[in-house]
Amino acid sequence: MSNSDAAAILTTHDPALAIRAVRTLLGIADTTGAEVDFEAVIRSPEVLARVREVLPALKWSAAAGVEHGSSDAGDDPARCLPVRVFDWCHPLDLAEPFIASLGPDAAAVRFDLEAWPEVPEAGLERVSQKYAYLTLSVNSRDLYQDEPSDDHTVHVHVRYAALAEDTARIEWLADQVGGRFTGRVETAPL
Repeated sequence: MSNSDAAAILTTHDPALAIRAVRTLLGIADTTGAEVDFEAVIRSPEVLARVREVLPALKWSAAAGVEHGSSDAGDDPARCLPVRVFDWCHPLDLAEPFIASLGPDAAAVRFDLEAWPEVPEAGLERVSQKYAYLTLSVNSRDLYQDEPSDDHTVHVHVRYAALAEDTARIEWLADQVGGRFTGRVETAPL
């Protein structure tokens, strides 16, 4: 397991704008074999029901701890609310239905990409899968749902502790979606 740095490039109250930015970035990236991972905190039975329509085999544990319930134990998540979702390795086409199901609950939707492309005119080389990630924080400003918010943040991932070398890529990607890099970065274990 390695780490990356996740740089915030767009924060908006408009979920449609955040999703358009993600679509644009996915259009730039090499998505051959790409997957999407979901992490969330689900607090209400209504949101849980909608999420389970998208992910019927939902992987979760009680926010109070696995001893209070989990999907591995075969427990009913509706009896264990709030629950934390850690459900990974899904096809990209589940991302938008998952986001739509969340209502006000916080989540991180991480897109595991094949690569960020070479951009010769910007002096950028191809970046392989190890550092080709994109995360949309929904109803949260951070990757871990620790800063609940009524807005949404798009993060692009770069090499851990190599921010100075990767700032050009961050800024170029931000420009593609009408965002800007503010310097806000989080370490993301991958």
